[in-house]
Amino acid sequence: MARVMAVTFETHGQLHYLDPGEATHRVGDHVLFPTEFGPEVVQVVWAPEYVDSENLTELPVCLGPASEADLQRDRENRQRRAEALAVTKALVAEHELPMKIVAVDWIDRADDVDLMVAIYFTAPGRVDFRTLVGDLARALHARVDLRQVAGRDATRLTGGIGSCGRELCCSTFLTDFEPVGLRLAKVQGLAPNPLAIQGQCGKLMCCLKYEHPLYVEFAQQAPAVGEYVESPIGDAKVIGHSVPGQSVTVRNGHGEVARCPLTEVCVTSRRRKDRDATLSQTVPSTGSGTVSEASAEPVEATPEDAPRKKARHKKRTGGFAGRKPPTGPGPHPSTTHEEQQ
Repeated sequence: MARVMAVTFETHGQLHYLDPGEATHRVGDHVLFPTEFGPEVVQVVWAPEYVDSENLTELPVCLGPASEADLQRDRENRQRRAEALAVTKALVAEHELPMKIVAVDWIDRADDVDLMVAIYFTAPGRVDFRTLVGDLARALHARVDLRQVAGRDATRLTGGIGSCGRELCCSTFLTDFEPVGLRLAKVQGLAPNPLAIQGQCGKLMCCLKYEHPLYVEFAQQAPAVGEYVESPIGDAKVIGHSVPGQSVTVRNGHGEVARCPLTEVCVTSRRRKDRDATLSQTVPSTGSGTVSEASAEPVEATPEDAPRKKARHKKRTGGFAGRKPPTGPGPHPSTTHEEQQ
């Protein structure tokens, strides 16, 4: 058991976990987070509590509550970051460089420099920004560090709302990016269309990867679609799955449809399924009961059908049915009297 609390550097930003020690902090309090450039002000979004997890045992220790001086410094740095972002975007447009500024970080507690501005950007390829660095250093009066990031990292820095209506996973709790393939979408019953299952970064959605074990576990426990089960509405057939709800949708013989929890259904014998497959091969007759397609009697032709059949046969044979077509000169046997003249 480990005592853990969650904090964020930005409002609705990525979650970072801290060891609160023996102190008790409430949601909304400002505390100090240890970084490589010194303590930074963060806000508590998850009060300390005990968690049974092996991954949350070795965490950085909270440095205590933030003082008024720390809060004042944090407000000034936020203002400087906003000004540096505006200046950087203006100079990039002036130099006509194919790069997009994503975020700016203001560092004033580094050991090797007094003041440094880290600028994160995205670009389709390599960018020659040597002239831009000099102009930024003179405009910001600080050392400038330009860092190019990939699409996923850029989306994590900017944040946003996903197709599910919630904040992006990468900008809240997701820390590691793992490769995602279309095979995962097939397992989850999604259309294998990259344009339909991609995130704001242009890559396949990360939730396909870390939700994959849930679908695999559900498939091992739940009855397959088409199987017959015993459910609260009687003997029914499974017609759908709901993995997030851990339930299945069933339909009984009376046409009643219900969504039942997975723990309330059990698979019956497969003989009923085999019998249903056998009955589905029959076709209804005009009378009562059913007859198979193989046992259906052929329909005899009526006398009225004979002239039509004879005409179709003459058209296929060209009028020479039963006799040899002519080979020598002379009028065609089928030529009319007007054509002979």
